[in-house]
Amino acid sequence: MTDTAEARLSNMQTSSALPPAETERLASDIVAALKTVYDPEIPADIYELGLIYKVDIKDDRSVEVDMTLTTPNCPAAADLPVNVENAVATVPGVGVVSVNIVWDPAWTPERMSDEARLVLNMW
Repeated sequence: MTDTAEARLSNMQTSSALPPAETERLASDIVAALKTVYDPEIPADIYELGLIYKVDIKDDRSVEVDMTLTTPNCPAAADLPVNVENAVATVPGVGVVSVNIVWDPAWTPERMSDEARLVLNMW
């Protein structure tokens, strides 16, 4: 199951009454912000690695992100959620950002996009 960034954009959820064009802009800008966050041990961004499971944009422009890590023992476990929160918070129009670490389903390399596989030479 290799997801593309476009397919993962469908994981964006909104329980918002924001205009559809604004929701689409926020979603696109949030993905761009997420793509600036890298796992320090892997030369691919966390979005393409498939670590982002859900992004929920709410009515009040708050954003809730569900993400995982490559392993529960990830050395960056303390830093990555803060980096994600900070990156999403830089998006114009975004309110409060909360990041939840989830372990179900567990991350596997199959969650990586083709772009990440190319960068990591995992064909």
